[in-house]
Amino acid sequence: MSNSQTLKWQSLSNDHHLAPFSDFKQLKAQGPRIITHGKGVYIWDSEGNKILDGMAGLWCVAIGYGRDELADAASKQMKELAFYNTFFMTAHPPVLELAKAIADLAPAHMNHVFFTGSGSEGNDTVLRMVRHYWALKGKKDKKVIIGRVNGYHGSTVAGASLGGMSGMHEQGDLPIPGIVHIAQPYWFGEGGDMTPEAFGIWAAEQLELKILEVGEDNVAAFIAEPIQGAGGVIIPPASYWPKIKEVLARYDILFVADEVICGFGRTGEWFGSDYYDLKPDLMTIAKGLTSGYIPMGGVIVSDKVVEVLNEGGDFNHGFTYSGHPVAAAVALENLRILREEEILEKVRAQTGPYLQQRLSELSDHPLVGEVRGVGMLGAIELVKDKQTRERFKDKGVGMICRGHCFNNGLIMRAVGDTMIISPPLVISKEEIDELVSKARLCLDLTLAELEANVA
Repeated sequence: MSNSQTLKWQSLSNDHHLAPFSDFKQLKAQGPRIITHGKGVYIWDSEGNKILDGMAGLWCVAIGYGRDELADAASKQMKELAFYNTFFMTAHPPVLELAKAIADLAPAHMNHVFFTGSGSEGNDTVLRMVRHYWALKGKKDKKVIIGRVNGYHGSTVAGASLGGMSGMHEQGDLPIPGIVHIAQPYWFGEGGDMTPEAFGIWAAEQLELKILEVGEDNVAAFIAEPIQGAGGVIIPPASYWPKIKEVLARYDILFVADEVICGFGRTGEWFGSDYYDLKPDLMTIAKGLTSGYIPMGGVIVSDKVVEVLNEGGDFNHGFTYSGHPVAAAVALENLRILREEEILEKVRAQTGPYLQQRLSELSDHPLVGEVRGVGMLGAIELVKDKQTRERFKDKGVGMICRGHCFNNGLIMRAVGDTMIISPPLVISKEEIDELVSKARLCLDLTLAELEANVA
């Protein structure tokens, strides 16, 4: 039963708000759940329900909700300098200090940052920057960027084009020209009879085949997430990234690691590129940079690329809020907390392994075909047949499970029939126990509903 205040807010939603990635008709019929406050790993809705946020908002609330330090950092900076741009040969202390702080955490060969307002804007910047880089080197034909099917790089025109989400491409006549895609390293969903090792090599070889098809002289870059997030927490087979590195070493193209989800501790390392020992030329960042407390993104750029850009005159690209001083102050405080509270070390040595151990126990459930994860990322594959990996057809099992989760105090996200989690990095072992216990309950409820519908 919704209270009067909830109904009032839902009415405002119906009358005035267009929500992202939503079926507007369905949302208007059902009304949104109104989230009112958060603390630690929990959020509360307007009906007073306490919910364990197994998705850290949208992969981003790394240090948890309700940290006064970030609010205080924003307030202090607003009082001192609420805004100034970084155009026209100006800068301000927070953005310069943040660029240095990020460079100190990034791989040793990456020492410069171009700031944006989001990961989507960061990937728009990537497209502009890599094409500008090759043009400056006298290779204007090197424009094509290779992405992956089911990869996600944002929802702006360039970001959605770089990504390989068919549902996004169907709206707006995407991708734009000059972007092509190769197979994703999704063994559980697409590996067939191949072993994970063989499939990982096959998927990596698709990059070389695409480079040869398009022509090395036409290919500017390959962009990929170390671990695909929105695609379903797709963790490549162990053979994949070593083979990709072999391919990249043979060709003169740039490698872009989209670290929007993996960056700032999600894998237990500062970046997914550290976890897999990758050496990207550019890295897109956002989300965990500020723990989602305020919008900010960017691109970390290698010394090799910066050396060329430095000789190229104006780079005619940027955003009003590039390096916003308040966002920079919040990011600096967020990074301080991650460092001084040794949050990554705890994820790497304690809570990350514990989460993966507890999640793996769900493998015995009749609905579960695979459980996989790294650090504070996890995926649970829901199947009809555990041996053949056969899916349920037209049942919407993932959304059924998601509904039971929401109604039982847990947020897990459904990507098709894959349930995914990405809790705040500060989640405790006791809270992990609660998460897994609630996940099992919701799997049971989902199975019971499926069986009842058959009966």
